[in-house]
Amino acid sequence: MNWDQLQLKPRIISAIQRAHLKSVREVLVLSEPDLQKMTGLSGPDVQELLHAAATACRTHQPITALQLQRGECRRLESGLRLGTGCPVLDQLLRGGLPVGGVTELAGESGAGKTQLGLQLCLSVQYPVEHGGLSAGALYVCTEDPFPIRRLQQLISEQTSLRSDVPPSLIGRLRFSDNIYVEHAADLDSLQVCLSRRAALLLAQGRVRLVVVDSVAALFRCEFRPDDWLERNKQLLTVSSMVHHLSHEFTAPVLCINQVTDVFHQSESSSSSPSSSVSPALGLAWANQVTVRLMMRRLQATVSRGDQSSALRRLEVVFAPHLARGGRDLAVWREGLRGVLDPVLAPFGPDVAQQEMVLPLRLNR
Repeated sequence: MNWDQLQLKPRIISAIQRAHLKSVREVLVLSEPDLQKMTGLSGPDVQELLHAAATACRTHQPITALQLQRGECRRLESGLRLGTGCPVLDQLLRGGLPVGGVTELAGESGAGKTQLGLQLCLSVQYPVEHGGLSAGALYVCTEDPFPIRRLQQLISEQTSLRSDVPPSLIGRLRFSDNIYVEHAADLDSLQVCLSRRAALLLAQGRVRLVVVDSVAALFRCEFRPDDWLERNKQLLTVSSMVHHLSHEFTAPVLCINQVTDVFHQSESSSSSPSSSVSPALGLAWANQVTVRLMMRRLQATVSRGDQSSALRRLEVVFAPHLARGGRDLAVWREGLRGVLDPVLAPFGPDVAQQEMVLPLRLNR
């Protein structure tokens, strides 16, 4: 690095060079006493050096409270959310996905995670006043082929799902032209996609939503159990990339995750252990996400006209701005819709063997 770019005093630059410090990173990881010992500089000179190094690493200028109040900072748009297209889910999420963070959606296979990811890819294209961000979406597949037929079905049914939007506006949106699909077969491909293609699409304003489906697949297939240290390093690298994209371009990032079984030993030694599921990738990944959502498939069925759907439940596990809670939902031809206050039909004694049909009331 050319230390002259930091506009430091000549004696400070000379001391840095004598200490063989070659980058601002090497300076910032050292304490003030260590820097004084290595460089022979005085306390005020070391403070000046640290301030200059920190300023050089800052990608954005500081933002004042007045700028935030006036809404003059696009990358910190206060309260901006990406709606899901369903008022019931938006109520649970207080408007939708936050634009400045990474949201994880975990659940078992068939729970409906990809369905919500596709629905968000359409929702993001609507204007802000209708819960969108007026831009497209990047969908990164790491395991299954992209569900193009289901996407086409969702597009054709948008007028049914989005009754709050004028049909003329829906007709003008070219949904399929604004969804970019990438396939990543390994971690190297995923990192290239996030660091180059995603960054380019976001910088050009073509997209403002990134979906990774799923984040756990590549880590599960590329690492053995004893490779946990390297796996965690790669996990943090991917996490750093998605956080950078989210904050640099004010874009929500949705990371779909698999689950793993967790067994609990009961207090009674005669009974068998019980099991539950938790999101994959452990604590190292859990500490990297802003919002964690869980989607579960319940042992119940809802019916509406000629359609029926397994009942699902979307739950907030943790989020800095949300209380824990959940909402029931179902998957229809037009997409995910919340189920409000379902009333169970009466059953005989053998409930487990019977289908549970719930009268459905939709929030339109």
